[in-house]
Amino acid sequence: MVTNNVPDQMKAQVLEAYNTPYTLKTLSTPQLRSENDILIKVDAAGYCHTDAVLAAGQMKPNPPNFPHIGSHELAGTVVAHPESPSAAAGSVPIGTRVGVPGRGYHVCGTCFECKSGNEDDVGYSNRCPNGLSNGLSKNGGFAEYAVVDARQVAVLPDSMTAVTAAPLTCAGVTIYNALKRCRLNSGQRVGIIGAGGGLGNLGLQFADAMGLRTTAVDAADGPLQVVKSLGTKASIIDARATSAEDVVQQVGKEDKKTDRADMGLDAVIILPESQKSFEYGVELLRNHGLCVVVSFPENGFQVSARDLVFRDISVVGTLLGSRSTLQEMVAFAAEHNIKAVSRTYSLDKLNDLVDQYNKGEGGKLVVDMALT
Repeated sequence: MVTNNVPDQMKAQVLEAYNTPYTLKTLSTPQLRSENDILIKVDAAGYCHTDAVLAAGQMKPNPPNFPHIGSHELAGTVVAHPESPSAAAGSVPIGTRVGVPGRGYHVCGTCFECKSGNEDDVGYSNRCPNGLSNGLSKNGGFAEYAVVDARQVAVLPDSMTAVTAAPLTCAGVTIYNALKRCRLNSGQRVGIIGAGGGLGNLGLQFADAMGLRTTAVDAADGPLQVVKSLGTKASIIDARATSAEDVVQQVGKEDKKTDRADMGLDAVIILPESQKSFEYGVELLRNHGLCVVVSFPENGFQVSARDLVFRDISVVGTLLGSRSTLQEMVAFAAEHNIKAVSRTYSLDKLNDLVDQYNKGEGGKLVVDMALT
């Protein structure tokens, strides 16, 4: 292993069982075991809803064993290469700053997804069923060092901090890809349901920069305050006080439309896991509208066949985004100065971060390794 003064041991926050707090431990620094592996010194690691779901035991068989290091959205600096690095590993020299998503570690290159070229280059797919995911099926970023697959990463621009970059590698690329799945042109209407959360607040900024007319919907004081703090052009809706039909009527009035079938939004993105949120979003759509589902509640969503049949509503799902989408999104975020509304914590305060997350006040929570 070709290294840049890497210590033999590191600090890491680990889960030792489901539904228990994280424990700060000293562990051996992970070793490289593939030509595509690179070792990064973690500079920042985001906490995602999926981390909470994983810790609650709702993503079995993940983690595959305990103790487990979480976080699948991280940013860091390359500090080691394997003795014989692949072209991908060699393309990120020691000292390169990178953003790393969860999916796409050690993909097989031979399965249907890897060969299809549907999203990524032929031979690599972050949907590969044989690959692993940082922070989920393998150790992730709540540690001083992490081994990642060089084929996963996006090189960060000098203008982007690690704290900005980490949430972009999951929340950012997921909502960016969801907006792309909406297939909208500048001036068309999109609704973001759950707009004040980690994905939502980034989505509002992306949508603004894309020239979309955005309806931001949430139903809690903290997240709504996050939405207001962004200063975007979005129409902000408190779903507790305003019905979906009232929103549609207002949109119709703004668009000078009187035919109910043609009133409403062109697309909506569903971020919360509640059935009420799903139904609220679908009701906002004009006929022939598109509903993009990002969340995955354990019991799923109930979809009205009448909406599908009589209104021709389409429902699709989206997962993360390809390598090229990640790179495109990072460049777009840097160009438009898009960053998550976030709060930072030191590694040893991870359990305080989790307590804050459980309050549901919106935005992103990030471990900043520069804090002590």
